[in-house]
Amino acid sequence: MWTRLLTPRWVLLHLLVVALFVATFFLGYWQLTKAENGGGAVNWSYALQWPLYGFMGLWFYVRMVRVELNRDPDEEEPSSAVVLYQRPRVDTSGDPELAAYNAYLAELNEKALGQRGPGGR
Repeated sequence: MWTRLLTPRWVLLHLLVVALFVATFFLGYWQLTKAENGGGAVNWSYALQWPLYGFMGLWFYVRMVRVELNRDPDEEEPSSAVVLYQRPRVDTSGDPELAAYNAYLAELNEKALGQRGPGGR
């Protein structure tokens, strides 16, 4: 179960999240030093916001990991479900030019469906 989180893609994502989480605290400290040196209210607010952004990103990442762990591993395999296709209805009421254009589009659609092979392509 946990081995899914040790693929190269996930390991890189883990490292990126750790680096960004640490970076938000360095940015918060930088804003705090600017605020203490007379930077004003904007710097004080950013000094509080940067760590908040870090925790918010970490919270989203933990949720993403939980979804991955609860996901069915066979979910990505193609299913054998039948996909029903409903042919578009051609509107013939109202504008005759629009009705002719819709009929033309329906004809193109029929040709495209006729060129498809048995496998759907």
